[in-house]
Amino acid sequence: MAFQTQNALVRWIDHRLPVFSYMHHELHEYPTPRNLNYWWNFGSLALVVLVIMIATGLFLAMQYTPSTLHAFDSVERIMRDVNYGWLIRYIHMNGASFFFIVVYIHIFRGLYYGSYKQPRELLWILGVVILLLMMATAFLGYVLPWGQMSFWGATVITNLFSAIPLVGEGIVTWLWGGFSVDNPTLNRFFALHFLLPFVIVGVVGLHVVALHQHGSNNPLGIEQKGPQDVIPFHPYYTVKDLLGVGVFLLLFSAFVFFAPNFLGHPDNYIPANPMVTPAHIVPEWYFLPFYAILRAVPDKLGGVLLMFGAVAVLFIVPWLDTSRVRSAKFRPIYRQFFWLLLIDCIVLGWVGGNPPEGAFIVIGRIATAYYFLHFLVILPLLGKLERPLPLPTSIAQPVMAGGLAGAGAAPMEKR
Repeated sequence: MAFQTQNALVRWIDHRLPVFSYMHHELHEYPTPRNLNYWWNFGSLALVVLVIMIATGLFLAMQYTPSTLHAFDSVERIMRDVNYGWLIRYIHMNGASFFFIVVYIHIFRGLYYGSYKQPRELLWILGVVILLLMMATAFLGYVLPWGQMSFWGATVITNLFSAIPLVGEGIVTWLWGGFSVDNPTLNRFFALHFLLPFVIVGVVGLHVVALHQHGSNNPLGIEQKGPQDVIPFHPYYTVKDLLGVGVFLLLFSAFVFFAPNFLGHPDNYIPANPMVTPAHIVPEWYFLPFYAILRAVPDKLGGVLLMFGAVAVLFIVPWLDTSRVRSAKFRPIYRQFFWLLLIDCIVLGWVGGNPPEGAFIVIGRIATAYYFLHFLVILPLLGKLERPLPLPTSIAQPVMAGGLAGAGAAPMEKR
């Protein structure tokens, strides 16, 4: 249905720049599967958090001084002297953690319901690119307060590149802008931290375009068969998303106002001191699983390769999963392995937050081995060996009260 309005100004603009027609099609009449559950809220919720992070980051940048002599004091000034500076910083600081919570849930939802399968491979790949950009942006931002964990975190992580044969030392010197983490490092980290969120916005735009090209996946993992399977995005899912945003903001506000430092590290309220090394250097919680994988291997280069490989393997998941059925609803064996993977990632996070000694080393190595085993061995084999349950013939078909039993669709039909 063509976009129609009685407003002469809107019609005049839309005739020359069809922005209103585009918004009407993409946000109003965009056909969406009628059975999406609340796990699908986290995609739009991630966009809301991204906007919050950019807005608060802009205001913080107005008061921040990217200098090793003044960075820590400028952050304290924001907290103490700038009107509502404490609120803006706490929203930004906790927003980073909640951004990762939302995106991790979004990723695991995609893994459970097979949202990476044909024809949505590029959609999934763009999502992994967004995750990488988020990780880079979060690391750069963590350095800016110039506390003890900021300084030593930057020193440890940038030193990882020295493991690259032949060119590693040169790369580290280039990153630092000198022979140690110092003022040039802080300056370039601030510039990149300011830039990357806008790169994320661009990739998110491509992600949304790729999503709308073939439409959303759904809990059943089957394609739309006709108008009976879809409903307009607005008002049905806009209202559903608004409810999700409301619940999220309640939880987010509870942390911002009542436990703003719960997800951070107290050592970062100590000014950076190159002469004093913290007893236990740890990254933020959302990096802990990857940190555990890094420490699981005694060899420095091997640990770095495995850490980056933990993210890189996600790029090829659409081709590692050989099953013809998307949703874990109809894959009882895969469903059990999915929950094992989730538990494994939690265990890796727990190990990453503890010193690399005793039982933690053994547990970390076992958990690391299972992580890669899941993607590289179990996922391809399950597609060949598992016998899925019968699929419904359409999204509209009743699935409650035994509706699936009479579905009658061939379980191995390409979905």
